[in-house]
Amino acid sequence: MNIESYPGSPYPLGATWDGEGVNFALFAENATKVELCLFEGSGEETEYARINMSERTHHIWHTYLPEARPGQLYGYRVHGPYDPSHGHRFNPYKLLLDPYAKAISRTIEWHDSLFGYKMGHPDEDLSFSKDDSAPYIPKSVVIDPTFDWAGDRKPKIPYHKTIIYETHVKGFTKLHPDIPEEIRGTYAALGHPVTIKYLKELGITAVELMPVHHFINDRHLVEKGLSNYWGYNTIGYFAPDVRYSSTGTHGEQVVEFKEMVKALHKAGIEVILDVVYNHTAEGNQMGPTLSFRGIDNAAYYRLTEDQRYYMDYTGTGNTLNANLPNVLRLIMDSLRYWIEEMRVDGFRFDLAATLARELHEVDRLSAFFDIIHQDPVISQVKLIAEPWDIGEGGYQVGEFPPGWAEWNGKYRDSIRDYWRGADSMLAEFAERFTGSSDLYRDDYRSPTASINFITAHDGFTLNDLVSYNEKHNLANGEDNNDGESHNRSWNCGVEGATDDVEVLALRAKQKRNFLTTLFLSQGVPMLVAGDEISRTQHGNNNAYCQDNEVSWLNWQEADAELLQFTRRLIKFTRQHPTFNRRGWFKGQPIKGGNLKDIAWFLPEGGEMTEENWNHDFAKSLGVYFNGKGLHAKGPKGEIITDDSFYVIFNAHYEPLKYKLPPKKYGERWRKVIDTDANLIEEQGEQFAYGKTLVVAARSVVVLQQPEK
Repeated sequence: MNIESYPGSPYPLGATWDGEGVNFALFAENATKVELCLFEGSGEETEYARINMSERTHHIWHTYLPEARPGQLYGYRVHGPYDPSHGHRFNPYKLLLDPYAKAISRTIEWHDSLFGYKMGHPDEDLSFSKDDSAPYIPKSVVIDPTFDWAGDRKPKIPYHKTIIYETHVKGFTKLHPDIPEEIRGTYAALGHPVTIKYLKELGITAVELMPVHHFINDRHLVEKGLSNYWGYNTIGYFAPDVRYSSTGTHGEQVVEFKEMVKALHKAGIEVILDVVYNHTAEGNQMGPTLSFRGIDNAAYYRLTEDQRYYMDYTGTGNTLNANLPNVLRLIMDSLRYWIEEMRVDGFRFDLAATLARELHEVDRLSAFFDIIHQDPVISQVKLIAEPWDIGEGGYQVGEFPPGWAEWNGKYRDSIRDYWRGADSMLAEFAERFTGSSDLYRDDYRSPTASINFITAHDGFTLNDLVSYNEKHNLANGEDNNDGESHNRSWNCGVEGATDDVEVLALRAKQKRNFLTTLFLSQGVPMLVAGDEISRTQHGNNNAYCQDNEVSWLNWQEADAELLQFTRRLIKFTRQHPTFNRRGWFKGQPIKGGNLKDIAWFLPEGGEMTEENWNHDFAKSLGVYFNGKGLHAKGPKGEIITDDSFYVIFNAHYEPLKYKLPPKKYGERWRKVIDTDANLIEEQGEQFAYGKTLVVAARSVVVLQQPEK
């Protein structure tokens, strides 16, 4: 078929509909020839047209098709040397996805033809396959980018007022009885009024979505009847995954995603994406040829010195080479697209340290950080790092540059150790509770650089954290245990499910202790979806491949009592700026008075000394927060003050008597939170200064100075 084509333009990359036709542009530095392949209908048919992209500008191959329209399915065949020992794996028999595809038509159908070499050949990846992969690979889709945002405004919630809710698009709504069945598990369901009402009542200000970039289900998982449920196996950095679309597969998924964002924004809820720019779904040298590998392997991946193999700082088989200008451009173009066109509010970068590696070591002055810092679009949204990878010389928590927040793994470990009664110093607990100044303060960062969390998608749920000592992952079909070192769990005396009333009561209290600690801590709290309703994975601490009831939220068995406690807890802590400060505690007297902004007390009522901090057996302490010592101003320059609070933590297995501080700290105190009594109320029991309270074993008590 003779299709009219024009030279087109090298920019923008990808397939761009301009209202009259479509421009196609593909970066392939080492290629010798590029063919654009067009498909009819669903894309399952044999390709009907190949256009030789003869125009080439600065390693970018391009053409313009005046008759092409949105909904057009396409792919590329890229010619060049097949020489794995020198880093080249070109194979024109393999149809390739566009790295800049804004939509992808379907999921992959695994077949041996998807591999660039002959499966089972004695020469392995050095052999060459001539089997056509076109029938088995999904197709890239030309989209119409127009959308009526109808006055959409990004919430732009400051970090110190942010409550992050890590969730999965499918898992959150798949079993929800009040959401129409036909849209459960989709973008539409996440933007549904039922979902938004729940999030608002809970007090959530930002949803952090586990990966929604189009991803691949690993072949070995599919063959076991499993899937890559979490989605950390990206193949399309611009395309919202088609599996979460209820409306269609030829670009409708883009519109549905935008509708979800629009609905959440209208409710004042931000959208943060968990993004995986450190590796792709193509794996190591034995992996499939789906996109980057066949377009220009050496121009996208970090290769070993002999160039046949891949550097692997991610545990997935390959690492994208963010040192190369074209890869940096891909990442930055993707980020800007999601900000400007899809209107998301921030990103959580999976294994972010990988992106900052220069040759081998992580460099905080790397090109990746430099280009983000100077970008007027990307630098203005929330940037959250998972600040590690599996390579040597990688980052540790607290080493990212200003402007970044980080998942604080040290916070998670310290708080878990404290409440399970492990040998740990009170000084470590106090440091994490007050924002981890040892990690962030010296770099002109604030407490909000710390993303505090007790649990995350990787590891036990909150319910399982207090119900299991050991992992129970047999349903995974393999002994994958990424979360084992993170467990630090205690089953409260019985492993797993039990009818023991005392054990169940202790577990319920421990959940309240964890949540109360999280939301009283300085920094940005992150709650994992379902922890507030006691979601269980039955001891599976790594359910990455469980796209089933193991991972989905079971709304029918929701813990209504814990949900109510969590709602009231979030509401209480958000009403008091004492618990969401923008600056560090100074530990010094407030100007015009003799009280410090924070003080630490022993059960006997005296202030803690240096010696007290270093006892690993100590499991309790009292904390005084001076409401006049926030050192903060409001949007109009007004001085912000708050009530003063006295918080008592007792992780000891027995009750403790606590003497309240002297009169100068406050004449009267009112109990507003007691995790032992499942209590959160504004008008609780009152106590005079110097009075002795009995604080129950393993509990938190919060006292507030009542208004005079």
